[in-house]
Amino acid sequence: MNPQSQDPDPRDIAGVDAAGAQEVGDTPPAEGSMSESGPPDTDNPTRGWAGGPLTALFVTVALVVGFFVCYAVWIIANGGPG
Repeated sequence: MNPQSQDPDPRDIAGVDAAGAQEVGDTPPAEGSMSESGPPDTDNPTRGWAGGPLTALFVTVALVVGFFVCYAVWIIANGGPG
């Protein structure tokens, strides 16, 4: 680094010769591409939620909403809190 700039001096970069070319033997071994990054995803669902979990969710939400509606009606019918 030099005092005027925080950027490293390009002449001091390891693995680069005076002409700016990469020195032989200074690069890492070749790596695979992104297509070789892991096993193929073959078991991903193609559509949304299954019917069973979605039905259970709707029933649970309906029960919770029904409870609070009944509780509000009961509070109003008994003259409010306290």
